[in-house]
Amino acid sequence: MEQALELLSLSPPGWGANLLRGLVASIQIALGAFGFGLIIGFFGAMGKLYGSPWVRDLLEVYTTVVRAVPELVLILILYYVGTDIINNIAGAMGRGPVEISGIAAGIWVLGIVQGAYSTEILRGAIKAVPPGQIEAARAFGMPRGLLARRVTIPAMTAFAIPGLANLWLIATKDTALLAVVGFSELTLETRQAAQSTRAYFTFFLAAGFLYLMVTLLSGVVFGRIEKWARRGQPSHRGTP
Repeated sequence: MEQALELLSLSPPGWGANLLRGLVASIQIALGAFGFGLIIGFFGAMGKLYGSPWVRDLLEVYTTVVRAVPELVLILILYYVGTDIINNIAGAMGRGPVEISGIAAGIWVLGIVQGAYSTEILRGAIKAVPPGQIEAARAFGMPRGLLARRVTIPAMTAFAIPGLANLWLIATKDTALLAVVGFSELTLETRQAAQSTRAYFTFFLAAGFLYLMVTLLSGVVFGRIEKWARRGQPSHRGTP
């Protein structure tokens, strides 16, 4: 027990600071990817519902491919293909190889994956909004932008939160897949610490505990957000 605590201490020879640094990087990437995915998902959902036929077909291909291909394969494809494209463009402009930030690349890669799932979650949430609310707003002459801001988005939020909460948890765990391309997130830091000390059980148990803490805290946060989004709505609890 004393040896495990020494290995997990924040000061050398402990590796605790490395694990916390990896945890911070994982959360940064997850937050960025989740936000980027929400932006893609919102416009993707609007395009699927109200876009032209070719826009709907293009978005259908995007969401189908991303959801069908394993996420690890997508990460490898998007990372290496994206890096090559950026460096080819830089070369064509007469510049040398571009050094891409690991966090920025991780956000971009996972954000593309998150966007496909966000598109379907938000599309379903928009369709769940009672049509009478939309028709009433239109009857009063409310412009499309104002209708979306004051009616559609607030009404759809309550329906979208449970799915988005699950998507956030997926984002936090998908950051572990970025270790295969050398991102120093929690999983990679844990593996390096375990390989250096041969204390595999200690470090991977510690990493699992950190992921669990993130999950529990996220559950509390999203629970409060969902409660706020459902304010004024009738309770769905069954009577005893």
